[in-house]
Parts: sequence; structure tokens; C-alpha cells
Amino acid sequence: MTALGLGTAQLGDLYQSLDQDRATSIVDAAWDAGIRYFDTAPHYGLGLAERRLGAALRPRARTDYVISSKVGRLLRAGRDGRLVRQWDFSEAGIRRSVEESLLRLDLDRLDVALLHDPQEHLDEALNTGLPALVRLREEGVVDAIGVGTGDLGALAAFAARTELDALMIAGRYTLLEQPALTEVIPAARAVGISVLNAGVFNSGMLARDHPTSDARYEYGAAPQELLARARRLADAATAAGTTLPHAALAYAARDPLVACVVVGADDAGQIRANARMALDPLPLDGLWSELVALGLIPA
Repeated sequence: MTALGLGTAQLGDLYQSLDQDRATSIVDAAWDAGIRYFDTAPHYGLGLAERRLGAALRPRARTDYVISSKVGRLLRAGRDGRLVRQWDFSEAGIRRSVEESLLRLDLDRLDVALLHDPQEHLDEALNTGLPALVRLREEGVVDAIGVGTGDLGALAAFAARTELDALMIAGRYTLLEQPALTEVIPAARAVGISVLNAGVFNSGMLARDHPTSDARYEYGAAPQELLARARRLADAATAAGTTLPHAALAYAARDPLVACVVVGADDAGQIRANARMALDPLPLDGLWSELVALGLIPA
């Protein structure tokens, strides 16, 4: 994996509608910046992100990039004929999910398959979904398996499972907050599970040099206490000669357990800017020491 990856929720019209040309321009900009890991899911735009990503990657050699998608939600026609999401962590559901993702992506295999947001179906995901992914890996349909969620309980339940290759931690190991450091990261480290660190801007709150009052958190309005915390982080980053998004990217990648930091982008300019920051070797040890002293990150 490359140190920076592209998440594709935005390719599924997360915050605004876009067409294939714009989606392709985002993927092209990521490629030109050296990014070779792309994460998607059926959940993103009801399959739209997978189709757009597959179309954008089609001119590239399959051996030149790594792609992950997710399982646990099937897309089915509702009563009105429109697609709806249907939870399914059964073995048949997992296999069907992978098959349908491959059709939308126009690929013959997945590099990584992740159980997606299993927290409301934890028993089935652990006892049926996970063994199903293990068998798919043994059959060569996928190369690696894991779990992707922002739910700490689900992450903790899977973090010590030696069958896993990776945990995608969404928004729980960031400069703003690090609850995954208490239990999840130590458990994953003990058994050698890699971390894919996603949601590192906390729904965009850390993506601006100075967070504004309309900042989002968990895809909704940011709580005032977190907004104030983000602003303190921004002030400290500025005093250290950097920016809040630059510091957020650097912090998310600090731990050697993190194999990749995954970021999304609304346009090509955003992913180019993120790639420049991620590759900037600006020393930040002084900033980390200052944030520890301020009680904003753990020692």
C-alpha cells in the first residue's frame, strides 16, 4: 500500500452530486500524486462510487494498484423499484456482496475485503461473516480481509482476531480524538494487524486551517466543545509553523502500525493538496510536545 490512500465516499455523491468526468479527475489526480490504494463500498451512493471508481481505473494495469471494498450491505430493489441497502453478514450474503462489487468495479478480484459497520450485527459478523471472508481469502477471491468501522465496540471485538489482516479505523484515531489508542491499537499491535486510518479529518473539521462554526462532525453539526478543541489545535499548529490539516495528516500516520492514511476528496485540487502535505517532511516533534503539554493529545 502507498502511505496515502483515496477514500471514495465522495464519488457516491456524499455531500454533492458529481458526474463521471469529475470522479475520474479526482482519481487521476490521486494517481498523479502517487496514490495507488483506493477504498470503496457498495454503501457509497448505492454502488455509484464503485462504478465510478472502476471506470476511472479501467485504463490502468490491474497489478499497479490496490483496491478494497466492503461487505455486509447488499443492494436490492425496494418496493418502489429503487435500490435500498439490506444488511447481510451471512456466508451467502458475503459472497454475493463481493461478486456484485466486482461486477460494478469491472474487476476479477479484490485486494482487500472489509466487513462494513458490523456493530449492529456483531454476532453474525464474527461467527459467520468473518469465516466467510477467511474462505474467500483461501480461495484467492480476495487477498486480505478486515473490518472497517468507526464503532469502538466493534473494533475492539475484532482487534485481537488473528484471522484479520487489517482494521480500517474511521475517525477514532485522529488529531482531534484518539479513543482507539486505549484498547483497539494495543490489541491489533499484539497480533500484528495493520491499521488503515480513515476519517482523519473528522468529517472535515480538521481539513481547514481554522475551523469555522459550520464545521461538520460525524456528518452533522460539530459539538461546540469539539469545535473549540479543534481551534486550539489549529492555533498550536500555526504557532509551530504548519497548518491544522497538515498536522492532522502527520499525526494519523505517526504510529508504525498504520499502513495507510485514507482521505477523501470533493475535487482534484483537494487530493493534490493532501498528497503534498502527506509527503512534506516538516519536523513536527515540537508540535507534538506542545499538544501533550496542552492536554490535547496523549503523551
